[in-house]
Amino acid sequence: EVQLVESGGGLVQPGGSLRLSCTASGFTFSRYAMSWVRRAPGKGPEWVSAINSGPGSTSYADSVKGRFTVSRDDAKNTLYLQMNNLKPEDTAVYYCVNTGIKDSRWYEDFGSWGQGTQVTVSS
Repeated sequence: EVQLVESGGGLVQPGGSLRLSCTASGFTFSRYAMSWVRRAPGKGPEWVSAINSGPGSTSYADSVKGRFTVSRDDAKNTLYLQMNNLKPEDTAVYYCVNTGIKDSRWYEDFGSWGQGTQVTVSS
């Protein structure tokens, strides 16, 4: 079965950095676009970033563009999200998903979330 295991979250002060990882199994990772999606308490899911398969073009939500960088290592079946200059509004549980869909509303009915990794940005 598809299995996505997120890691790397933690507690940081505003302006700090974190690097998230997502290790995939159960599917041909290299053939899939991948996304990072976050869920904050009391709010709907927010698509954050995506990376295509093959050439690996990337895209970002306006709220994180210029601060976050998504990358992948197909040889390791691993997706990454480098997060710099973190802000309190980045606080959320971060999930990886095997789709490149950029519409946050699409994830409202998504039901295959993994465990995610908690990112807390607080002073």
